[in-house]
Amino acid sequence: MFEAPPTIVTVAEQHTAVIRLDIARSAMQAEMGPAIGELMRELAAQQLRPAGPLFSRHFAMHPDRFSFEVGVPVAAPVAPGRRMQASTLPAGRVARAVLEGDYAGLANGWAGLLGWVQAHGFATRPDFWEVYVTGPEASPDPAAWRTQLNKPLKEL
Repeated sequence: MFEAPPTIVTVAEQHTAVIRLDIARSAMQAEMGPAIGELMRELAAQQLRPAGPLFSRHFAMHPDRFSFEVGVPVAAPVAPGRRMQASTLPAGRVARAVLEGDYAGLANGWAGLLGWVQAHGFATRPDFWEVYVTGPEASPDPAAWRTQLNKPLKEL
């Protein structure tokens, strides 16, 4: 499941360019791809390039809805576009694990990371993000895909 055991890391704030979505869970596959394409076109229109891999940052996950941003890191804040806006991934301590394999394993990966966090007694914040380190754009073989899972921890 995981490339290595989960760890706690401290991350710096990262400027991002994002499109925010609040959609039905059932619409995820239909909405996320077009939003990514739109984001990349907006960046290109500003003659900007991503400074790292694509991610999604979730603010609330309910049984039937997702409220999240799909985005990329950028070197400096972006100018707002049609739906694109400047945002950040927050600084702080996060529990992190890298999931091996296709996206069908994400639910089990998150359950594994959250179980590890709970077993080690960490208090968490409600948000979380996934970084799509290696995906279908890099390899047609799902066994080669890597998704970094990040769960922010509350500061004591």
